[in-house]
Amino acid sequence: MSLLEVEKVEASYGASQALFGVDLALEAGQVVALMGRNGMGKTTTIRAICNLTPPHGGRVRFGGKALKGMPSYRVARLGIGLVPEGRRCFPNLTVEENLVAAARPGRWTLASVTGLFPRLAERRGQMANTLSGGEQQMLAIGRALMTNPRLLILDEATEGLAPVIRQDIWAAIRRLKQDGESILIVDKTLPELLPVADACMVLENGRTVWSGPPSELSEELQHRYLGV
Repeated sequence: MSLLEVEKVEASYGASQALFGVDLALEAGQVVALMGRNGMGKTTTIRAICNLTPPHGGRVRFGGKALKGMPSYRVARLGIGLVPEGRRCFPNLTVEENLVAAARPGRWTLASVTGLFPRLAERRGQMANTLSGGEQQMLAIGRALMTNPRLLILDEATEGLAPVIRQDIWAAIRRLKQDGESILIVDKTLPELLPVADACMVLENGRTVWSGPPSELSEELQHRYLGV
């Protein structure tokens, strides 16, 4: 049984349908890249998994449990840690307060998170709204890890960041993979993304159009579905 199973999921925003039958599977300890051009349904798929945009068709199972009708906060408590696009740190809390706000027992503690991101240790007492964009992204990832999730979801974790900060975050993602974390990741930087991914799933117009190992994502497929 997969840790995460998404089968024929459909979802809409009001009268506008965004997903038309998305399929995705992620095994424990696996890194899966969710790919596609802008507007193809990647963020909506993540929102459907977390029940932030509840699906009206298909099913989502996590750890063998059906998520249909479950409030999003209960989905999170099952062990899904979401790092949303745009970071969304608590601006008027310090770095430390952001990290401990939703902490749950487990191997990810204040010490281990600041070990992964030493910049957060340096800015521990600093207000989140005074951090750079890259530091806020590190904080958002650290905050999700502090919930000790069974699955970490990263939605555009390196978008818009300076190259040196992007490399720091990719180094952290590689370490998380080495440590056996289960990760679902959306990112457009293929040179960094493909080496960490165990499997890829491509969306086009709200549908799964290709899935397989990164080694089989040919240049022709990249050009057809990703615009590379």
